[in-house]
Amino acid sequence: MDTTAPRIADTLDRFGTSGRIRAAMSGMSAAMAKLGSLLLEDPALPLHLSITELAQRAGTSPATVTRFCRALGYAGYPTLRVRVAAEQGRSSAHETWEADIGRAFRPDDPPAQVLRTLVNAHTVALATTAERVDTELAARIAAAIARSTHVDIYGIEGSATFARELQARLYRIGINAHAWGEVHAGLTSAALLSEGTVAIAFSNTGRTDEVIEMLSLAKSSGAYAVAVTSTPTSPLAAVADVHLTASAPGEYLQPDDLSAKHAQMFLVDLLYLLVAQLDFPRTTSMLAASAAAVSPHRRPPRAGRTPHS
Repeated sequence: MDTTAPRIADTLDRFGTSGRIRAAMSGMSAAMAKLGSLLLEDPALPLHLSITELAQRAGTSPATVTRFCRALGYAGYPTLRVRVAAEQGRSSAHETWEADIGRAFRPDDPPAQVLRTLVNAHTVALATTAERVDTELAARIAAAIARSTHVDIYGIEGSATFARELQARLYRIGINAHAWGEVHAGLTSAALLSEGTVAIAFSNTGRTDEVIEMLSLAKSSGAYAVAVTSTPTSPLAAVADVHLTASAPGEYLQPDDLSAKHAQMFLVDLLYLLVAQLDFPRTTSMLAASAAAVSPHRRPPRAGRTPHS
């Protein structure tokens, strides 16, 4: 019996309405995505507005609101209002916990439950990201990187990790790639880009001003601009030429949402592998050369011991 579906549903339920909205947003129509954005900005709206009033606020119809609710896994608008009321009515202590840790993990959960919830959260993030990847778009991005004369990769704070990781991988297979985690250096490089270059920006929320500014300048300089975020309707995605979605079911372990980070790393892996495929001889020769260069600095296994001992 396959128990994956109910476990994933339980995980989404623990993330609450906002978590469900974030998980479903990239697959929604424009009208439904606008509803989602409204509720993310003000989660209490269903408590104050009728279905007709909410539809008017979003510039859509009550029928679309109903479809939106069903896309979240709720029977309809009344169910959504009940769930929002329950979430809004939690005590201040639970609100503090949820703000810092998230709704997925409860303070009285036993270790086994924490483990199951954690695994399910990461499974949902990776599965949703994989499901929503446009592989043809990813292949076009990889081709642009492979033929580019210069690749700039931007990311601030936590997202800088992914910028550096992608840069290191691309550089190792012969791509002239550079990572920038500081806005002044990043803007300087972005201003020097031109036609035939690529700029890639990482931001989980897509709302980091410095990253938006760097990618915007890179695009205006002539670079092919790529955004990697969890929100297709974010300001960063809006300034990019193309967008890849790193999905996450909700927010927890703030400010370090690990499910979102693993989804971003999944896309780093994907882009790297697609670029590596495009020039097999160059890739293999570069990897062999770099392996030979660092091999003297690696200690051999001890005699009589296997590598896994």
